[in-house]
Amino acid sequence: MPKKRLKGTIVSNKMQKTLVVKVERVKEHPKYKRRYKIHKKYKAHYDEGEYNAGDKVMIEECRPISKDKRWRVIKKL
Repeated sequence: MPKKRLKGTIVSNKMQKTLVVKVERVKEHPKYKRRYKIHKKYKAHYDEGEYNAGDKVMIEECRPISKDKRWRVIKKL
């Protein structure tokens, strides 16, 4: 089964080797059919590279690295 990949924006890079990435989705209300945005924050692991808040990145699902980290940064978009 292929690993999930998500695109998001970096919210925080204050931790060592960890980025907080906000992924935004558009959802539709079941009854009223109005579309609205929802977001979720993921903690993603990275080894090297310069990442700043506001950068767009792609993250990929991986094995659990710590209690909260289950995603890995693949590339900067």
